[in-house]
Amino acid sequence: MAVHSFTIAHIEPLVFRVPIETPVVTSFGVMRDRPAVFVRVVAGDGAEGWGEAWCNFPAVGAEHRARLIASVLAPLIEGRTFETPAAAFAFMQEATAVLAIQSGEPGPLAQAVAGIDIAIWDMLARRSAQPLNRFLGGADVGRVRAYASGLNADEPERLASRKAEAGFRRFKIKVGFGEERDLRNLETMRQTFGDETELMVDANQAWNTDTAMRMGRLFEPLAPKWLEEPVRADASIETWQSIARGCGVPLANGENLRGAAEFSAMTASGAVRYLQPDIGKWGGISGCLTVARHAVDSGVTYCPHWLGGGVGLIASLHLLAAIGGEGILEVDANPNPLREDLILGFPEMADGDMLIPEGAGIGVAPDLSALKRYAVDIPS
Repeated sequence: MAVHSFTIAHIEPLVFRVPIETPVVTSFGVMRDRPAVFVRVVAGDGAEGWGEAWCNFPAVGAEHRARLIASVLAPLIEGRTFETPAAAFAFMQEATAVLAIQSGEPGPLAQAVAGIDIAIWDMLARRSAQPLNRFLGGADVGRVRAYASGLNADEPERLASRKAEAGFRRFKIKVGFGEERDLRNLETMRQTFGDETELMVDANQAWNTDTAMRMGRLFEPLAPKWLEEPVRADASIETWQSIARGCGVPLANGENLRGAAEFSAMTASGAVRYLQPDIGKWGGISGCLTVARHAVDSGVTYCPHWLGGGVGLIASLHLLAAIGGEGILEVDANPNPLREDLILGFPEMADGDMLIPEGAGIGVAPDLSALKRYAVDIPS
């Protein structure tokens, strides 16, 4: 990866919201539409790239993250020259560190920074005429393994069967809706897809320690590949280690961790077998590249979390392809035109794998003409 210095000329956050018929339900909240904050970065030489900031919650999250980008971060770095994307990422982190404390918003600011960082990497890879995974030093691979995620508690096997027809071979269901319902759903999924199919469960931080261990033991005969976030993501390392010893199912965590130190501690703890940083929540490519490499070097599988629009998903695909290993890509199974229908160049699924788009950078871009009717104006 050869990076020449670059100057940030312009940063533009774009907010979109698409109505949906069926809300996306988790143990902690409901999404009644599908939002996205796409971030366009333009360099001084005219090269441009696309990123995406996480914005699913709260209901006003997309507009808020976009205003942080426009009012706080864009004025900080427009006109500045950086030697590497990591240098721009470090500058944005440092420049907003006190503001994050003062405002009580370290998460939203980290998400805004992440969206810009992804766009910078995409811009530089496009400028070098390389796919992002190759620009990051990854092997020349054409696809990555993927799984259908976000299967709600209301007959998840029905949506999973439709996704199987679309080429998916691995599935993750949401749990945390009561012991009987959770077990019935996992049993039905196992009966529907057989013993050889990889199934995962995600509790979205729903339980306390005792419940997590009890549910893990109940799930164990049904052989889920992992149990994700059975307790709060910020529970102590000792709590996670205790659950790992008494659970019976390998643990996954990471989408709600923030900062290199937290990821390093979780990786070193031995408590999780699968680490799941979300490039739109913290770190972008710059932070998560280091986190993912450290995880793989430590014997922990890197499985990127993503439950947003298509820009962040395909950036996650490229990062996973660059890292390699046994990780699998999370692909939301719920309808979301902002993920695929309104993204130019969105790749296909092929027998459980998602193909890597051809072309430079992430290889996809928002279809701005088609997206006009879903655009949300952001006051200056």
